[in-house]
Amino acid sequence: MDDMNSKGTANRAKGAVEEAKGRVRGAAAELTGDMSEQVKAKGEQIKGKAQQALGKAQQKLAGDDDDISPHKR
Repeated sequence: MDDMNSKGTANRAKGAVEEAKGRVRGAAAELTGDMSEQVKAKGEQIKGKAQQALGKAQQKLAGDDDDISPHKR
């Protein structure tokens, strides 16, 4: 189960990075008014949140369900 916990931690971290990339991309797209980039940014954010949820589920299965995210949802 330790492997599952490691994968969960990795997925949560990767998901947080992906979500942050989407937020930055979205902010830039808003400034330029680029609707296509705004849609792509939202997709990155959703992908990041989904990956974080996967990681949390993996950690829960491994018996370690501590919330390590920097902010609560």
